[in-house]
Amino acid sequence: MRTLIRFCLFLILAATARAEIHTEVVTYKQGDTTLEGYLAYDTSVKGKRPGVLVSHQWTGLTAYEKKRAEMLAQMGYVALALDIYGKGVRADNQADAAKLAGQYKSDRPLLRARATAGLDLLINNALVDSKRIAAIGYCFGGTTVLELARSGADVAGVVSFHGGLATPSPQDAKNIKGKVLVCHGADDPFVPLKELNAFEAEMRDAKVDWQLVSYGNSVHGFTMAQAGNDNSKGMAYNEKADQRSWQAMKDFFAEIFK
Repeated sequence: MRTLIRFCLFLILAATARAEIHTEVVTYKQGDTTLEGYLAYDTSVKGKRPGVLVSHQWTGLTAYEKKRAEMLAQMGYVALALDIYGKGVRADNQADAAKLAGQYKSDRPLLRARATAGLDLLINNALVDSKRIAAIGYCFGGTTVLELARSGADVAGVVSFHGGLATPSPQDAKNIKGKVLVCHGADDPFVPLKELNAFEAEMRDAKVDWQLVSYGNSVHGFTMAQAGNDNSKGMAYNEKADQRSWQAMKDFFAEIFK
């Protein structure tokens, strides 16, 4: 038995040693605007592999999205945490974050263009299988990846984590080529029932292959530990919802990348 345990530990340690996550800051452009993203992949994986775009919440690209990109890289994907706002443009308070996010929510063509710029960078990476691409996003990033899908982007699927679901162009859902997974906090005060119902109607009318999973006792930002644990504030971390939604994403990827 001890020999078996030692052998299992050896295999675990060997696998850990082989996994070498490479990360780098990458600059790219959309029009005249310079953007700064974050790329992560496992150098021990050989050949082309699926790519996953990661879209940030309303303060801009932070350590949070970079960590998610690294987690995806550990799963064998090439992950790119994109930049919607532009190099050096980040918010350090809610007022500035609301202003920045509002700028792009009120200009969906620009939001789509910024997301597409990141997608193009990922697709053209030599390590990426361009036929197997997904996009995930958090909060404002959830809105972003849904808009990317509505633009007709050639992605196999998108995942929104506690994202906004409203769009000024619901008719564009007919352009969606891949599958859609929405991971939603059942008590999220920032996504009212009217918005939820409109999204479901939009998906049905366009005959999209979609899923919406609601997590009980969860509000906005349920995947973000930095949100605290006070649901009464409307935004709070929920460990169970975080873990369950990440597993739902894994299962979704297993389906769309098979």
